[in-house]
Amino acid sequence: MSEFKDVMTAYGADYQATMSRFMGNERTYLKFLNMFFADESFRKLGTALQEGDGKGAFEAAHTLKGVAGNLGLTPLYEAVCDIVEPLRTGEKRDYAQLYRVIQDEFHRVEILHRELSEGVRHEA
Repeated sequence: MSEFKDVMTAYGADYQATMSRFMGNERTYLKFLNMFFADESFRKLGTALQEGDGKGAFEAAHTLKGVAGNLGLTPLYEAVCDIVEPLRTGEKRDYAQLYRVIQDEFHRVEILHRELSEGVRHEA
C-alpha cells in the first residue's frame, strides 16, 4: 500500500512513527481513523468555545489533541496544541482564529480519510 504511505506523507503525518503504533497494519489504522469521526471532541470544542465554557473547551481540546497525536494527524495535532495551553491556564481571549485553524485542519483530515479509504477500496 505505498499509495497509503504517499497520502499520509503528503498530509503531513510521520508515516513510520504512526504506523509503528499500529504494528504496520494500514487497515487497522484506517479502522481507528474511522472511529475518530465518531468522537465528539471536535464538536464539543466548538460548542464550548461558543458558549464561553473554558473548562469544557479545555477538556474537549485536550482529548482531541491526544487522539490526533495517536493517529499521527500532525497538522491537526499542532493546531490543537496552540489552543490547549491558553485554555488550560484559563486565558481570557478570543479563540475564534485558533478554532478556525482547527476547523481547517479537521477538514483536511476528512479529505485524508476519503483518500485513504478510496485507496484501500481500489486494492480490495
